[in-house]
Amino acid sequence: MPILCRDCFFSSDAAAPPPRCPACRSPRLLSHPELFSLTIAHMDCDAFYASVEKRDNPAIRDQPVIVGGGHRGVVSTCCYLARIRGVRSAMPMFQAMKLCPDAVVVKPRMNHYVEVSRQIRAFMEAMTPQIEPLSLDEAFLDLTGTERLHHAPAAVLLARLLKRMEDELGLTGSVGLSHNKFLAKIASDLDKPRGFSVIGRADTAAFLRGKPVRMIWGVGAATQATLEKAGIRTFDDLLRWDRKDLDHKFGSMGARLYHLARGEDYRRVSPHEPMKSISAETTFNEDTADRDLLDGHIWRLSEKVSDRAKAKDLAGTTVTLKLRRADFSLLTRSHKLRDATQLADTLYRAAADLMGAVREPGPFRLIGVGLSDIVPAAGADLTHDLLDPGAAKRAEAERAADKIRARFGKDAIMKGRALR
Repeated sequence: MPILCRDCFFSSDAAAPPPRCPACRSPRLLSHPELFSLTIAHMDCDAFYASVEKRDNPAIRDQPVIVGGGHRGVVSTCCYLARIRGVRSAMPMFQAMKLCPDAVVVKPRMNHYVEVSRQIRAFMEAMTPQIEPLSLDEAFLDLTGTERLHHAPAAVLLARLLKRMEDELGLTGSVGLSHNKFLAKIASDLDKPRGFSVIGRADTAAFLRGKPVRMIWGVGAATQATLEKAGIRTFDDLLRWDRKDLDHKFGSMGARLYHLARGEDYRRVSPHEPMKSISAETTFNEDTADRDLLDGHIWRLSEKVSDRAKAKDLAGTTVTLKLRRADFSLLTRSHKLRDATQLADTLYRAAADLMGAVREPGPFRLIGVGLSDIVPAAGADLTHDLLDPGAAKRAEAERAADKIRARFGKDAIMKGRALR
């Protein structure tokens, strides 16, 4: 049986796994028949934002920490002490504070988290170029073929990664190691925090037996309800359906369900997975139905989305307006543009038109603007609406304003509507 110490990286084959590492006596010993042959991994930082805040401020290290925005906002993330009390991501802040009144609330520092994420990404890149980031704090890694380069199997490299994160950055992570992305992602959640779990080919069927289908990444409450209406609650239920019936009942999702029920996932780890959308949103201090105020926020959010698209040299053809009502229910509206855009003016006008078509008076607690159906910017904004003769001049003015901000700062020039 292959064994690996997560603390000193001692590895060997043993007739039976010992309770402690023979070299350093650590109890953090991994053992699995396929430990040194699996190469697809998912690494997820443990409560990333909250862990960064605790690391940077040792005074709150032993306290429950919630990263979020004010009493009326929502929880971005929280540490495990707060999770024990029932706090969860996306929970309204007022509800989180009822569950955990002694929590330390910290405003998100996204620029700082991005920088820390880059440091972790650099550690990964030293192991393999085959990295598919899912967010700032998690990524898939394909370590196929790296044993020849690093003279160590993937499991050893991943154990080194976790220890390096702790030693050099003061942050912890959890790893799932398997033979495909689906199972690697499930495995990384099995033993958080500071976990390292393995699902091999030989034990895939036994592992999935009886497990709830909500374990499938992307199956949320709505999809779960649809599956339950069809009598599908577990992977065993899915196995009783043939491919044709799943396709008929669930359309394009049927094939995915068929294969995942059998632990099959043929997606490759893709370092260049295309960005699907760019969005920005804001939660108000007080619910508002003021259309002028909402219009000002639409402009500012359109600028943010535009800035991000320009920074990545991307554009999109679908503009989405997102509104959250006072009862936390969502209202979304989308519009398909004739041509791809990355211009704030075009985004704003499309989102403002969508807002104008909303008949609900409000009030609303959150507003967001998104751009999707992302494409390279090379073919964007080449034509202008013939029914809007001022569009070309506004586009030219926006690009000129971009150059001024690049030279003198983002506040060097502002539109009047941004002051609403």
